[in-house]
Amino acid sequence: MPEDPIPAATVANTGARRRRRHRRRRRRRRRVPPTAFATMPLAPTTSPQQTGSRKRKADEAGAGSSASWGPGGAATPENGEELLLSKKQKRLAAQRSLLRYLQSREVGARDGTGARDFEAELRAYAVHKLPTLLTEHELALGTLNKVFASQWLNARQVVCGTKCNTLFVVDVHSNHITHIPLLGDGAPVLARNQPSCGIHAIELNPSKTLLATGGENPNSLAIYQLPTLDPMCLGDRHGHNDWIFGIAWMSDTVVVSGSRDGTVALWRVDPDMCHRSIGWHNDVAFPMYAHISPTETEIIPRANTSSTNRKVRALAFSDKNQELGAVSVDGYFHLWKVESTLCRLVSFRLPYSRENVCLTYCDELSLYAVGSQSHVSFVDPRQRQQNLRPLCSREGGTGVRSLSFYQHIITVGTGHGSLLFYDVRAQKFLEERASANPNPSPGTKAKKLKLTCGRGWLNHDERWANHFGDTEEFPNALYTHCYNWPEMKLFTAGGPLPSGLYGNYAGLWS
Repeated sequence: MPEDPIPAATVANTGARRRRRHRRRRRRRRRVPPTAFATMPLAPTTSPQQTGSRKRKADEAGAGSSASWGPGGAATPENGEELLLSKKQKRLAAQRSLLRYLQSREVGARDGTGARDFEAELRAYAVHKLPTLLTEHELALGTLNKVFASQWLNARQVVCGTKCNTLFVVDVHSNHITHIPLLGDGAPVLARNQPSCGIHAIELNPSKTLLATGGENPNSLAIYQLPTLDPMCLGDRHGHNDWIFGIAWMSDTVVVSGSRDGTVALWRVDPDMCHRSIGWHNDVAFPMYAHISPTETEIIPRANTSSTNRKVRALAFSDKNQELGAVSVDGYFHLWKVESTLCRLVSFRLPYSRENVCLTYCDELSLYAVGSQSHVSFVDPRQRQQNLRPLCSREGGTGVRSLSFYQHIITVGTGHGSLLFYDVRAQKFLEERASANPNPSPGTKAKKLKLTCGRGWLNHDERWANHFGDTEEFPNALYTHCYNWPEMKLFTAGGPLPSGLYGNYAGLWS
């Protein structure tokens, strides 16, 4: 009599039980002694032949990675802590990603220190990469002569001062120019006794509510309100006897000016002047403003080698140390402590003393930089010995004409119409982007990054024809440049280097 057939479900269950028993035996045979767990990797490996349900695999992996076993079968937390640490690091890396930052910024999220730190890292990256990406758009300034000073007012407007004593605002998008009337002295006859040298300095106070520059008389200090550029006050009483070359704000209401007469003057601006100022008179187009005197005047110490050539050429203020630095034409650096008054700390001779015409300060590095005829000298007033070697501009002796610091990168505007970028920490110039050749030869040296400005406008007058008529192209000196970092833009301006030539240049790099 034939046997009854076994149901298919029973066969399937029996086979499943056999496979489970087989897997348990295999796991017991592969079990590692407890003493070996100290050197095992964090995540246990599984055999590629192992089979079974996904749920069982997940449970086993979770059990294997949640804890480890030490000698004698005791659980040790090291591997678990390492796993938690690695997860935390991954989470922080995800939070610090560029995509996460842009998404949070788009919805207006603010996560405090993390976002600020990440923004600082982005700025540091941009400082290195932005110069290699900049391209120039030249701006037309008409027949103005040599732009000496400039500052960004907002995302699209730059205020400039020229050698022909013109103060104007240029819109970098439309190229529209608006002239700003200069403030005249209370005794205008005295202002006409000497030729005008132009406007050499423009500075905004920290809150960007006031602007300081030269007046119609280049010896006077003019203060305008922002953003309207209404006149506020003029420092023309008991102030300087010669042209103002340098201006620096100590605070929102305290400003210092440096002059060719060998003095620095400290001025205090009364905030109530903004309310008392009438602005422009309605009946006659004549500006109404207050006339002020300096609260203190300091005389530059006389050098032993040159008792008269102590003219102040540039100023820079250290907000971190509350100190004011100045360079004079005789090749000296001077430092004052700024409190209620100016207290001179030190004066010493610079290593390169010819044509020291520009000065800037880096708060992060606590370092001054001085531009001369052929070098940039770095000055740390607290170090008697110079730790950083001077930077040679290598621009044919045309000199360094403008300087600016951002983090540890210094931008150098030369008298030969070029921009150079120097990494102070690495002590080398930024280099051009890699060439198209992916495998350059070992002996190939990267080229120093150099941006060359446009031709600008030059007046071909009789003086030019007599002395420079044979020269087809004449480079423009970059007397001023200023960054707009939120917009990643750089404004540069200047004109022909020889004093007898008449012309201008301005460009927007973005």
